[in-house]
Amino acid sequence: MEAPPALGRFGISAGTGLWPWVTASALLGVLLANLAWGWTIPATGAWQPTFVAFVSVPPAVVLTYGAGWRVAVTGAVLGAALTTPVALVLVNYACPPLGLPAVVGNVTAMWVSALIAFPLCRLMPWLPRPAGPPAAAGTPPRQGAGWVVRRVLADFTEAPFHGNEIASLGLLAGTLLTYLLNPLTPVYGSGLLPALLAAQVLTATLGVLLYRRQWARHGWYPTFVPIVSVAPAVVLTYGPTWTAVLGGAVLGAVFAPPLAAFASRRVPAGVHPFAGNVFSMTVCTAAVVPLLGSFLS
Repeated sequence: MEAPPALGRFGISAGTGLWPWVTASALLGVLLANLAWGWTIPATGAWQPTFVAFVSVPPAVVLTYGAGWRVAVTGAVLGAALTTPVALVLVNYACPPLGLPAVVGNVTAMWVSALIAFPLCRLMPWLPRPAGPPAAAGTPPRQGAGWVVRRVLADFTEAPFHGNEIASLGLLAGTLLTYLLNPLTPVYGSGLLPALLAAQVLTATLGVLLYRRQWARHGWYPTFVPIVSVAPAVVLTYGPTWTAVLGGAVLGAVFAPPLAAFASRRVPAGVHPFAGNVFSMTVCTAAVVPLLGSFLS
């Protein structure tokens, strides 16, 4: 997926040059999702998973089929029409009775809708032939301390298909500024941002260190998976204790990336490999959160 380019930086959107179209399709997808499904948000303003189109089918369609408004709009419509309603059903009607965090419903909706959307794309005559994957990396970069820091940062924006350390610095700076202005604004007003960020940084660092040989071998490896699933889900479920931070971070870093790599290599033909990454998020989060519950409750 991603090949480290020159100057030691990680190319945004896997160095494809498609990031403007990736962002346009993602933004249009979340706009359409809110227009179509905003009525599900109660008068109290309680959260609903209308965001899911932003980080799933729309950008993945662009990365598969290339630039252009036909591609971007098609991906956006599919995300709003498939991913969002599946997430609404799972988050509201499946996760609560099973005692699972909402993230399980969100990420399950992403891979389920991808398995529907990409076969549909092959039937759409206005879409071009799928673009080939990015060129593989040449000589692997030296994985010193600087590379590890840059890779940990880049993993924070891998979920929205950017995967760039500079983009991540902007994301983290904006998040911290928001927290300083009002600690109850981010993380659903829970005040858990410091613990959640600690878990994310720890799981990112452990994942990159554990699997940096896989990075060198393949040019890209899904070490970002626990950052947006297992680690934050454990903190949101059990609170800002060190056992929750460490438990979610360690178990996520150990198990989620290799399962994501395994699943991504086995998605059906024509389906973007991101489906395997979010499948790993479903399995690992659904397994780790209840497992740790017996120790943290």
